[in-house]
Amino acid sequence: MTDAAVAGIATGGARADPATRLELARGLLRRMENRSASMRPVAAPEADGRVLPVVEPLARLLPAGGLRRGSTIALPDVSGATSLLLALLAEASARGAWTGVVGRPGLGLVAAAEAGVRLERLALVPHPGSDLMAVTVALLDGMDVVAVAGTERAGVRAADRQRLVARARQRGAVLVALGPWPGSDVELSCTAVQWHGLDAGAGRLCARRVRVQLRGRGVAPSGCSTRLLLPAPGGRAAAAGERADPGGGGGGRAPVAAAG
Repeated sequence: MTDAAVAGIATGGARADPATRLELARGLLRRMENRSASMRPVAAPEADGRVLPVVEPLARLLPAGGLRRGSTIALPDVSGATSLLLALLAEASARGAWTGVVGRPGLGLVAAAEAGVRLERLALVPHPGSDLMAVTVALLDGMDVVAVAGTERAGVRAADRQRLVARARQRGAVLVALGPWPGSDVELSCTAVQWHGLDAGAGRLCARRVRVQLRGRGVAPSGCSTRLLLPAPGGRAAAAGERADPGGGGGGRAPVAAAG
């Protein structure tokens, strides 16, 4: 497959017929598998490699301390969801993991790079059309982390969602669902979003403070949360001066110094 054909996934996929879009996605996957054949295995917090690393503030929040292979993570489509997705991908990508994002045409490569995602290990299929299921399955076969959006628009049924969950578990990949996903292992969402950098209505936005709320398996029924700068100045995620705490209201804990 030529570079021009691969580039068609990102630039011309919306205009191509379904068979061409699917072949482009499969070709990109084959190419990335060939490029990764000589690479060292991904470093991970656990000795058996079953957990992919994430940035430190999220590592303290997630039950496994990272992205557990074979799991499914739901990210509701709210303000801050794209930045949270990039924060989830960044550390694993930097350690050698291959990542893919399906059905998210608005994802900016500049923002991804500023967040720490290695673009040479990122596969984008922004316009999968009716091939969303086939493309996602193909990427789950060869990628470490695959994010998918637009499942409702594509008519993905409950049985199809279960198929993707089973595929991720079988292949040891992490499936990140952008939008509603009943039955996910955990759900991460952004609340209490507040931008910083404007003074008296003028200036430049430099950071966004959010509360990241976690719910799901291995988490207290009330959930837990932490404050993050998402993004912090420079584009990456950083702690925002507050420990992870039960529930969503802070629980009266005293702030601590932000890491980094």
